[in-house]
Amino acid sequence: MKNVLSFAILSVGGILLFSLSAQAAKLDIGFTEINDTIQLGSRDPRIITASIINTAMMFLGIIAVVIVLLGGFKWMTAAGNEEKVEEAKKLMGAGVIGLVIVLASWGIASFILNQLVNATGN
Repeated sequence: MKNVLSFAILSVGGILLFSLSAQAAKLDIGFTEINDTIQLGSRDPRIITASIINTAMMFLGIIAVVIVLLGGFKWMTAAGNEEKVEEAKKLMGAGVIGLVIVLASWGIASFILNQLVNATGN
């Protein structure tokens, strides 16, 4: 019974895999007309880099704030237990330190990108 089930699963999987590869062979993704239809973006790479850095720093800042809030929640629900209060203080301290690091790194990256823009004459 176990071998029959394994054979059935492998057979169905093979048929699906074969049909997907056959469909992929028919798919034209534009390689034949690359000069006419596909164009690269015209945005400045410095602008793209700045957008990526800003987005990453935003997510890291949100995570740091959530860590601080989690520490505050643990403190509020500690019910006077000193061990839980100390753990909450450490968590809040780690969140604040993380937030300071994120803000400092964002400031440094922003300064460097601004200097690159000024140095290249744009």
